[in-house]
Amino acid sequence: MTYSPSNSFAPGGAHEAFVAAKKAGKIRYIGFTGHKDPHIHLYMLKVAADHGFKFDTVQMPLNVMDAHFRSFEKLVLPKLVEQGIGVLGMKSMGDKIILKSKTVQPVECLHYALNLPTSVVITGIDSMRILEQALEAARTFRPLGKDQVAALLAKTAQAAAKGDYELFKTSQHFDSTAHHPEWLGGQSTHVDELAGPAA
Repeated sequence: MTYSPSNSFAPGGAHEAFVAAKKAGKIRYIGFTGHKDPHIHLYMLKVAADHGFKFDTVQMPLNVMDAHFRSFEKLVLPKLVEQGIGVLGMKSMGDKIILKSKTVQPVECLHYALNLPTSVVITGIDSMRILEQALEAARTFRPLGKDQVAALLAKTAQAAAKGDYELFKTSQHFDSTAHHPEWLGGQSTHVDELAGPAA
C-alpha cells in the first residue's frame, strides 16, 4: 500500500500499526522504500524525526546513473549513514534498462552499488545465468578507488543526464498505484504533498 508521510504518521495511521506490530514481536524492523524522487525520502525522514521516530532501514535506487539525476546517492545516502539507518540499495541496473545505454556492463553496475555505504545491494535474479553473474560480481568485488568511480561516472554522465534510463524516476512505467488508483482508497495523492518543500 502507498501512503504519504503525513498520512502514515497521523493518529490511527499506518505508523501506529507498524510500531504496535514491532512491540508485539510480529516484525523486527520498520523501514520505507521508494524510487521516484529523493526529496520524498527526505520528507519522510523529516516527518519521522518530527514525530520522534527513526526508521531502521530505507530502500532506494543506487546505481551508476543515479549520481547524475535526482540523486538518492547524493541527497539521501549521506543522511542515512549519518543517522545509522540501514541502507538497502536497489535498481543497480534499473530492471536492465540501464544496460540498454551500452555505457556499462552488469558487473560494473553491481560493483558500483557494492562500493557505496550500503547494508545490502538487492539484485533481481530470474535465471541461473543471472545468479552466476551476481555471484561473479560478489567474488570479484574490491573497493573501488576514486579514479575507478570517476571513470564509471564519466562513462554514464551523458546518458544519465535526463533520466532516460531511470524510467522509475521519469515515467509511470514502474508505478503500480498509478495503474491501480483504487489501491489508494479513492484518495488522490499529490507529489507536492509527498515531497514537501524542495530542498
